[in-house]
Amino acid sequence: MKFITVWLTLLVLVVAGNVATADGIVCEGRDGAGKGKHIVLLSGDEEYRSEEAMIQLGRILAVRHGFKCTILFAINPQTGEIDPLTRNNIPGMEALDHADMCVLSLRFRELPDMQMKHFADFVNSGKPIMGLRTATHAFAYSKDSKSPYAKYDWKNKDWPGGFGRQVLGETWVSHHGRHGSEATRGVIEPSAKNHPILRGVTDVFGPTDVYTVNPPADCTILMRGQVLMGMNPNDPPVVGKQKPADKYEKNNPMQPLVWLRDYKGETGKTSKVITTTMGAAVDLSNEGLRRLLVNACYWALGLEDKIPAKSNVDVVGDYKPTYFGFGKFTKGLKPADLELK
Repeated sequence: MKFITVWLTLLVLVVAGNVATADGIVCEGRDGAGKGKHIVLLSGDEEYRSEEAMIQLGRILAVRHGFKCTILFAINPQTGEIDPLTRNNIPGMEALDHADMCVLSLRFRELPDMQMKHFADFVNSGKPIMGLRTATHAFAYSKDSKSPYAKYDWKNKDWPGGFGRQVLGETWVSHHGRHGSEATRGVIEPSAKNHPILRGVTDVFGPTDVYTVNPPADCTILMRGQVLMGMNPNDPPVVGKQKPADKYEKNNPMQPLVWLRDYKGETGKTSKVITTTMGAAVDLSNEGLRRLLVNACYWALGLEDKIPAKSNVDVVGDYKPTYFGFGKFTKGLKPADLELK
């Protein structure tokens, strides 16, 4: 009887496809076009609840589309708890050595070289990368750092703009919309309306504000961010200059919100890169954004002909994301607490 109970418990975990390790969560892919492809999702930011966004995105990709997803977190080494304030520890990075794609939502991390090596090797592997929100400034190294990866720093001068600018296409510049009071509506770029990533994508909205960005000319812009006058999807766009001191009109022109580019790494191999300055946990409450992110994974992995007319992006499990803000993360959680029941 005890054996049967244990076997049934393991069966539930396998069917759920969501098993915790000491480092993170592994969501084994169910049936779907992504079967056989492995995506590693990296979370670690103090403000936008990437630890919640990445677990939900990973679950959708695995349960709805068949991708195997490994979700890693910033872990406090003393407690083993998920702690976005721990900037120097994301255990399990070796999962990247066998991954087909990396999705990251990091902010100002300074990882030890033994962890960072796995990420740098992936960046130079020719495999696809998708950066969300603060990934443009994913890394920040101390001024006296001797790390061979210090060039990944968001304001590095020798590798200008570090990982963000060199790989994703932009580093941190500034808030374009007013943070916390001017939300974002995604507006499809007319020239990109037939791009596979945008198949079935409508009504993209997020409470997070538009970032100021200036991606290089080699980027293909899929969507621009319209600054809204409030924090609701139906709020009107900002028109003209809101204050006499404003130097520019926020929606003329609108800032790029989603773009693509190729990155040629140190090995000479070229990676497909997708970047969006959306991606907070509350942003993923929006069906249109979830569909865009899922479609982007299909496209990046060479499965664009398998993108459905309207991909299934229904949330998996109970998803009540914490609103963005510093110090608002749920304390005391370990990866095991996030197993899908």
